[in-house]
Amino acid sequence: MVKNDKGLSKGDDVTWRSHGHDVEGSVTRKVQKRGQAAGRTVDASKEDPQYEVRSAKTGKKAVHRPESLRRKKGGGSS
Repeated sequence: MVKNDKGLSKGDDVTWRSHGHDVEGSVTRKVQKRGQAAGRTVDASKEDPQYEVRSAKTGKKAVHRPESLRRKKGGGSS
């Protein structure tokens, strides 16, 4: 069973906290294996996935665990 997976998919609009501020962006992909994403090594697996997201303001990519992301109401592909 996948823990903490919120069922997010590519294109979903999400928010997350970064350095004390809310950041808006969208999911670019679901990471399900250890490897490089957003310029760093991500220790993800099918049982413990992470999501690569792109900031709407800066365009920069980051990777977050599902529990750090909140789906925006009425936004994205879902």
